[in-house]
Amino acid sequence: MKLTTDEAVRFDEFARACDLVAAYFGETVDAVALEAPVSRPQLVAVLARVQLSGRQSAIDGTLPDREVLYRSNDETVLWLEPGFWMGVRERHGLAIEERRAARDVHRRLLEAIVGEPSATGSETEPFVLIERFEPDG
Repeated sequence: MKLTTDEAVRFDEFARACDLVAAYFGETVDAVALEAPVSRPQLVAVLARVQLSGRQSAIDGTLPDREVLYRSNDETVLWLEPGFWMGVRERHGLAIEERRAARDVHRRLLEAIVGEPSATGSETEPFVLIERFEPDG
């Protein structure tokens, strides 16, 4: 399955990533899907694509300039350089609503983990990289 024009993954890997993000982001996905013009399954698929690309970028050392706000065995919470989510939209061919919804999921989770509201300007971009890559259960 093609993630982007340059990235492909096996379908079973994508399905596992969908299960993982659905379990990890949980109620946050539900809340954002209720508010955005994006369905829950659509949002889960977008989040899975972004996780797979982010994971590969972290492995390759090509994740944009970042500030690590929090790290655990389960996740790394990052502020990335401005434009990260716009680049995600372009690389993955996402609709504007899909990008906004996915970014909002990451922003809300970052705020919950770090315990403070995030900057909503364009100075930084929220990203939560899930470190455990097998769903619980």
